[in-house]
Amino acid sequence: MPVELYRIDDRLVHGQVVVGWGQPLDLQLIVLVDDEVAQSDWEQDLYRMGVPPEMEIRFADVATAIRDHATYASDPRRSIVLTGNISTMHALLHGVESIRAINVGGLHHRPGRKQKMRYVFLTAEEESELREIIAAGVKVTAQDVPAARAVPMDEVLVATPGIEKLA
Repeated sequence: MPVELYRIDDRLVHGQVVVGWGQPLDLQLIVLVDDEVAQSDWEQDLYRMGVPPEMEIRFADVATAIRDHATYASDPRRSIVLTGNISTMHALLHGVESIRAINVGGLHHRPGRKQKMRYVFLTAEEESELREIIAAGVKVTAQDVPAARAVPMDEVLVATPGIEKLA
């Protein structure tokens, strides 16, 4: 079973991922790719608490996720690969050419970021990384929940402030 969803969400494991996407996609495996979380037992324990018993969560740094991607993709369970930022997904894409679509689920306000949508704030560097990903032929859409319209990120990146009207 191929990976059902590649998602960037700075909150990582939370209700929108586990319930919002997990139930309609019938997800049974979450692969959380994050170099820091992969090294932190206590953070992994925290994220495990947010996952129901019928769902497994695995943790990997980027290098391990690239190495093991074929295993995730051939796992018979429906799965999601989740990163907390664009840079991590961008690094993953350099090692896994089969990723053809990415969902931007939530990149929230922090200093240096500008609002692009209600739930997407980006720095100039993050915009540049997204443009590189799109230029590589990967379909990148923003969609916080499955019932929302998937907004093509190339539309978001060329629009002026006020783009949140698209969301």
